Amino acid sequence: MKLGIKILLALWMSALCMTSYAAIVGGLPGGLAASAAIAGAHTAANKKKPDAKKPKKKRNKQKRQAEAAPVPQLTEEQQRKFDYYFLEAIRLKQAGDYDAAFDLLQHSLAINPHDASALYELAQYYLYLKQPARATTTIEQAVAADPDNYWYAQALSQLYLQNEAEKATVLLEDMVQRFSTRIDPLYSLLEIYNQQEDYDRVLDVLNLLEQRMGKNEQLSLEKFRIYLRKGDNKRAFGEMENLVAEYPQDLRYRVVLGDVYLQNGKKDEAYDIYQQVLAEEPDNAMAMYSLASYYEETGQDSLYQQQLDSLLLNRKVTPDIKSNIMRQLIIRNEQADGDSLRIITLFDRIMQQDPDEPDLPMLYAQYLLSKGMNQQSLPVLRRVLDIDPTNTAARMTLLGEAVRQNDNKAVVDLCEAGVESNPDMLEFYFYLAIGYNQDNRTADVLSTCRKALERVTPESKKDLVSDFYAIMGDAYHTDGMTEQAYAAYDSALVYKSDNIGVLNNYAYYLSLERRDLDRAEEMSYRTVKAEPGNATYLDTYAWILFEKGNYAEARLYIDDAMKNGGGQSEDVVEHCGDIYYMTGDVDGALKYWKQALDMGCKSPKLKEKIEKKKYIPAD
Repeated sequence: MKLGIKILLALWMSALCMTSYAAIVGGLPGGLAASAAIAGAHTAANKKKPDAKKPKKKRNKQKRQAEAAPVPQLTEEQQRKFDYYFLEAIRLKQAGDYDAAFDLLQHSLAINPHDASALYELAQYYLYLKQPARATTTIEQAVAADPDNYWYAQALSQLYLQNEAEKATVLLEDMVQRFSTRIDPLYSLLEIYNQQEDYDRVLDVLNLLEQRMGKNEQLSLEKFRIYLRKGDNKRAFGEMENLVAEYPQDLRYRVVLGDVYLQNGKKDEAYDIYQQVLAEEPDNAMAMYSLASYYEETGQDSLYQQQLDSLLLNRKVTPDIKSNIMRQLIIRNEQADGDSLRIITLFDRIMQQDPDEPDLPMLYAQYLLSKGMNQQSLPVLRRVLDIDPTNTAARMTLLGEAVRQNDNKAVVDLCEAGVESNPDMLEFYFYLAIGYNQDNRTADVLSTCRKALERVTPESKKDLVSDFYAIMGDAYHTDGMTEQAYAAYDSALVYKSDNIGVLNNYAYYLSLERRDLDRAEEMSYRTVKAEPGNATYLDTYAWILFEKGNYAEARLYIDDAMKNGGGQSEDVVEHCGDIYYMTGDVDGALKYWKQALDMGCKSPKLKEKIEKKKYIPAD
């Protein structure tokens, strides 16, 4: 029996996964980061960099002095050979011949064991070969040979950081002095000192970073955190106050200072700052959100709700800021096991403003889906597509719901627009071809599949490409183009040799023509082995055995088909009667033929079989 296109469609349903709730809330900032997320949407004021000051002297500590040892001079012939071997090693490496390149590097180092470039290249091979000790020794030699090469020193520091913190510290402190324009060593030292809880040194590094980069929010916040850990509250708050003084026109830093006050119990000071900022800039979203946090922190729930409304319903506040705030509210509501109706009501009120950006409606739709409110999400998703027809997530979600509802018109409409807006999205062609097939539009099925196959790249999913050829094979067969159908099936099996649907249909059509029955039996047997409880595959295999004259074996498989639900198909029931007749069970054959007729079977020979009480082969 042929595997229907609806079954193929069902197999692809799993691809239409709804967006999980984790996608809504994942990776969101908390605390001060919430304000920072809002601030990121604004253009920061231009910052002046202060004149670089001389760094403070560090306390005495033995430091690693990397000085080049005297290197014997090569003769002209030796240098020529070294250059040849080394350059050839690089060429072979780029060509992917790593073994030969490795050997030539060793040849070049036999001539000049102090060449830093060759040593560095050799160390990369040791790392690849999982020999970190040899890699470390070799890079140490490269650094000794060329102490002014920053990248060699940086590579060595990264190796030391893995399990030799003391050596890493000495080297990095030396790099800070020798490579004064580089900041990566400072960040590495910052990590080491933080792990060691050496807060004085952390502050030294932060001060040096500030000298090189200028005062900024991240550095000031980190210094604030360190001063608090040291118990020096005066300097902690002074650090943030200095940031505001450095950039008096940047209201963002003033709000950050207010947030710092709020989170550290200085609520009155925080409130004053928020009010000052809003007096200067009434639509400052960062200050509006922080003021709402103040009202919540101080238990003024009505003012908190009012302030949120003022922020979220303010048309001057950008959609990305509103999206960030709604994500924060969703997280907090979930953590408090709050009522989702509050979030939904807020979203509905925002939607009434007719946003022209898709992010907020998409976030709303994802939230509704996470709450199992699929039907309520559909108009929101359609609104997303009205704003942004290229939004693949919204279209795929709507498509999934249309498939589940068996709404073929919606499937076709969504996919016709989908192939226009996202022409490289093969899934839209796939579901469009299936939709056309449901409407018996075989010409459109074939045209859609051809267009899809023109978009196939080496990165395309081979299973999907195989299914396009499978759909084409079925359409060709429906139009009576048998040879083209078999060619399409062959192509499908090239991309996926175990495409069970293709193997079944191919084998079944061959059996109907009574041709290549050995090949048909082989293909059909693979489907039965793959899914021994599938009535469709069992029926196909039984029928091929029947056509080959193996009636007793055919009866075993048709009985299995009937036990596994085959009795729901008039074609399987008729086949059962035919096989029973050829095994000598005339009464059983009549029983199944009559049953197939009662089920509405349109087989042209069925009534004649019943009247004459004998099997009559199809023309």
